[in-house]
Amino acid sequence: MRRTRILTAVLALAAGLLAGTPPVLAAESEKTPVAIAADTYTWKNARIDGGGFVPGIVFNRSEKNLAYARTDIGGAYRWVESSKTWTPLLDSVGWDDWGHTGVVSLASDSVDPDKVYAAVGTYTNSWDPKNGAVLRSSDRGASWRKADLPFKLGGNMPGRGMGERLAVDPNRNSVLYLGAPSGKGLWRSTDSGASWSQVTDFPNVGNYRQDPNDASGYASDNQGIVWVTFDESTGTRGNATRTIYVGVADKDNAVYRSTDAGATWTRLAGQPTGHLAHKGVLDAENGYLYLAYSDSGGPYDGGKGRLWRYATATGTWTDISPVAEADTYYGFSGLTVDRQNPGTVMATAYSSWWPDTQIFRSKDSGATWTKAWDYTSYPERANRYTMDVSSSPWLTWDANPEPPEQTPKLGWMTEALEIDPFNSDRMMYGTGATIYGTENLTDWDGDTRFTIKPMVRGLEETAVNDLASPPSGAPLLSALGDIGGFRHTDLTKVPAMMYTRPNFTTTTSLDFAESAPDTVVRVGDLDSGPHIAFSTDNGANWFAGQDPSGVSGGGTVAAAADGSRFVWSPQGAGVHHATGFGTSWSASSGIPAGAIVESDRVDPQVFYGFKSGKFYVSTNGGASFTESPAGGLPSGDSVRFKALPGKKGDVWLAGGESGGTYGLWHSTNGGASFTKLPGVEQADTVGFGKAAPGASYQTLYTSAKIGGVRGIFRSTDEGATWTRINDDAHQWGWTGAAITGDPQVYGRVYVSTNGRGVVYGDSSDTGGTDPGPGPTPTGACAVTYKITNQWSGGFQADVQLANTGTSAWSDWALTWSFPDGQKVTQMWNADPTQSGASVTAKNVGWNGNVAAGSSVGFGFTGNWSGANGKPTAFKVGDRSCTVS
Repeated sequence: MRRTRILTAVLALAAGLLAGTPPVLAAESEKTPVAIAADTYTWKNARIDGGGFVPGIVFNRSEKNLAYARTDIGGAYRWVESSKTWTPLLDSVGWDDWGHTGVVSLASDSVDPDKVYAAVGTYTNSWDPKNGAVLRSSDRGASWRKADLPFKLGGNMPGRGMGERLAVDPNRNSVLYLGAPSGKGLWRSTDSGASWSQVTDFPNVGNYRQDPNDASGYASDNQGIVWVTFDESTGTRGNATRTIYVGVADKDNAVYRSTDAGATWTRLAGQPTGHLAHKGVLDAENGYLYLAYSDSGGPYDGGKGRLWRYATATGTWTDISPVAEADTYYGFSGLTVDRQNPGTVMATAYSSWWPDTQIFRSKDSGATWTKAWDYTSYPERANRYTMDVSSSPWLTWDANPEPPEQTPKLGWMTEALEIDPFNSDRMMYGTGATIYGTENLTDWDGDTRFTIKPMVRGLEETAVNDLASPPSGAPLLSALGDIGGFRHTDLTKVPAMMYTRPNFTTTTSLDFAESAPDTVVRVGDLDSGPHIAFSTDNGANWFAGQDPSGVSGGGTVAAAADGSRFVWSPQGAGVHHATGFGTSWSASSGIPAGAIVESDRVDPQVFYGFKSGKFYVSTNGGASFTESPAGGLPSGDSVRFKALPGKKGDVWLAGGESGGTYGLWHSTNGGASFTKLPGVEQADTVGFGKAAPGASYQTLYTSAKIGGVRGIFRSTDEGATWTRINDDAHQWGWTGAAITGDPQVYGRVYVSTNGRGVVYGDSSDTGGTDPGPGPTPTGACAVTYKITNQWSGGFQADVQLANTGTSAWSDWALTWSFPDGQKVTQMWNADPTQSGASVTAKNVGWNGNVAAGSSVGFGFTGNWSGANGKPTAFKVGDRSCTVS
């Protein structure tokens, strides 16, 4: 879900730590030339499976098993039927465009199923500095082209569960419509999304605002045009559909119609008033437009709601609500029709938080309804379903509720609900934490219960605030927005439970004792109760501490190197210190409230702090701090710093602020002075991992801009040289919250994302220092060519090129010939040229250096016809490569 993220938005934004809202990016500082090497990494998610709000699920209407899901901050996904998983589609969104990981709407083309569109942008207020865009793909999201819009879009704004705002004409698929927020109206494209213009004759831009008095612009924005639905029966293939329905965020004028392909528009006569139409779903076969109404825009609120049916031939409106309005305490939103049996309709009570969400089903076009659950004798209830969350056991929240609540819940914020158009037994619906689904839905109508399971594997949607990788025990501890965080003992498996007892809605910071890593501390946000918890078994079990007076939020926390004491800088109170497990806190002197705190990793008496450009040091266990004379540090608070394990007083600091100082600094004297690293133009995180073979210093990792390139970087020589370890296909938007290497595995790094969960990478490098420039490749080489995705007429491939010779390469060019006339359409991490069947892929500027024994990778999409055989011969220069 995303409730906590929004309630804390204004406070967290000021500190630059908002889960869902990265701080404003600083201006680029003076560039210093720096040599950048490259390494090929394999990137995966530490499995959590879900973790956030899924407001939209879209099935293609003409191709079986083709489905997409959109998230509010974590990008878009395509369903992979063979593995029953989701594959991410927007990992290529870069740092500067971080807001484009918020997806307000998706549309899959039923005429050409290879085409898919995404309307992207996270906030319509000042939190997102960039305008929205419509992304278009002709290869099912493997690659994208972008059309910038002259206004912002709000994938994480109020009303984001309404929709879909983006729609493709099912008869003339070059025509698309987009409903805009903020009073910007209805927009149309006639060239398959390449360009957009406003439909100036559309009469209503909307007027509903969740809270008109919200000075931040978040809740006060006009939610605008919220859905577009075509009546496919009013057009013929190749000609624009004549009848189009549009939903508007206006309680008195919610539905409009055009009967002349969008030339003119009129308010639908006789429509109900007093509510917002969240969804408009058309059953063209029976001539019914179904509408789900709520008294507010959602996704959290909604106290009253109705379901209505509009007969398109006669103009008759019928209230088909399953309960009387007086008996609703929720709004309706999720709405779907069984395309195999169009008289079957389903809807959700999306805002029924207690005791559970409700799902309704009708087999007679809304004349009568049955419920997913009902009371027998209150508070006992009978369910038509069984819940199986064995694949994601944390969905029980370790709860033990009193009836009528149950665990796991059927869901909440259930605004996405879809029956597979080719399979009446498959249904999926989104919640605030996962995608649930069933594959025996029609058992609802008999005496057999249908089974609901998570259908979310591969969709990772957590916002990460902090990461830790202890030298022993679990390899990964995470601090997450909304669901607290997890202890991963196996990165490939979903943990059994998030941190509990207490359960923080959001964990803001965590730390472990470097020389006693079984001692762990975490702090976070909670509606009521303590904001700090401790573990003595490496995070497996927890117990609550006590808060100093005035604490209102988690802030940051640090554990002494030996676990004997802790320093805490919570929200609402100044910096405090305690010996033992926080049963009695004392105020620390000499350091301002709100400072970021960390511990020295060797001396248990030494702690560090930073606030507003000043560095602070305590040598008495946090009782008092002294301001360091160090100057030249960033003046703002968008800073992260860490002390190096195993070396007292070795501190690295990353950060900056808009228009000011920005970069990476190093201190070897406990913060008394810092040296700014040349060539690092921007840096936002810093972390440490196992030293490379033969290296005496731990490996550094950072999310930074070095040599003019934004990326994830590694250094094995104290920052003298850097290797970019991600690539343009793996950027994940904003990665500025946390990073850490693994102290037990060389090359492994854990990266925080703002909605794509915890990403970890493993290196193909065999170790050693990062390579410098070398001669033109003349030695042996090896190639692995892998087709990673294939569809009708198109495919995606990954290529790994290994230097198996004895000397380093400074540049490279790989050549091959396609056996079946395939054509490269787009390539990343290499520059392509093609003449006939012959292809050359040359390095880009940052990945030309390839050490002996190392490798480099690139990928591409292409077209094929008839066959898609793999190339059998590759060359670097005049040398043939071995092929696998």
